[in-house]
Amino acid sequence: MAQERHSQAEACRPIKSRIGGQALIEGIMMRGLDKAAMAVRLPSGEIDLEVWPLRPGAFLRAVSKIPILRGVFGFASSLIEGYRCLTKSAEKAGELEEEDPSPFEQWLTKTLGDKLMKVVTLIGTVLGLGLAIVLFMLLPALAVKFCDRWIDLGGWKTLLEGLIKMAVFVGYMALVSRMKEIRRTFEYHGAEHKTIFCYEKGLPLTVENVRAQKRFHPRCGTSFLILMLIVSILVFSVVTWDSVAIRTLLKVAMLPLVMGVGYELLKLCGRYDNWLTRIIAWPGLKLQHLTTREPDDQQIEIAIAALEPVIPENRESDRW
Repeated sequence: MAQERHSQAEACRPIKSRIGGQALIEGIMMRGLDKAAMAVRLPSGEIDLEVWPLRPGAFLRAVSKIPILRGVFGFASSLIEGYRCLTKSAEKAGELEEEDPSPFEQWLTKTLGDKLMKVVTLIGTVLGLGLAIVLFMLLPALAVKFCDRWIDLGGWKTLLEGLIKMAVFVGYMALVSRMKEIRRTFEYHGAEHKTIFCYEKGLPLTVENVRAQKRFHPRCGTSFLILMLIVSILVFSVVTWDSVAIRTLLKVAMLPLVMGVGYELLKLCGRYDNWLTRIIAWPGLKLQHLTTREPDDQQIEIAIAALEPVIPENRESDRW
């Protein structure tokens, strides 16, 4: 009934929505004000829809009102939930199916039972963070330290380190975008953005209306990552260069501040549209040429199916 109401609703006044999403394996997850939903295309061609309530505890509700700090906890929560949904979508889409599980996998399933997915999610998150620290903190610092031995970089070391981090990030995105599976995920990413734009404009959520929208959104996670890299150039400029190991540890300690500032800038871009926010959003929007692709109609159907359940009854309550 809710889906039919939203699909057939007449055009409403445009809003800047707080709903966000994430592309999955053959699916999309949407996160609303009090509910989240995940829609996945099954091997049979049917759409599997899962909806669950968002019930943050008293601590998280209090933190959500504190600038900078809310970005840290919001990012951590999104990272964990996003990885969980990504793994679950791969299972639903048949990507993780194996006829004969290995003895180790059988032992894990028997030992951990229902907790297996939580453990796998935690391990995957930790490994991902570890890889990010090596690629975007340790290696750029080592590269700059090596260059400084041959050329006196003076006060330009931090800027060069930041440029190296951006080059690594953009290069990584360019490489993975060539993979067939990742390219398809990026198509779902484009469908997610187009559907949110359609909803924000107050248009009925139909494939035709969604298809006509642009695929570059200022509140994208890609924009958040590039904003973090830019902010890190400023924040890490005060960190010592005497020791690469100490510098890396200090940067890890200051990472929550970088996350928090990046989140506030992203929120600013999502809420307002003026010359300042357009300048802030520009790098992320350009990078989305790599991380989003034009979706087909079936992918748009998935995005609509994921978005409709999380739209609040009172649309105005979703306004920034």
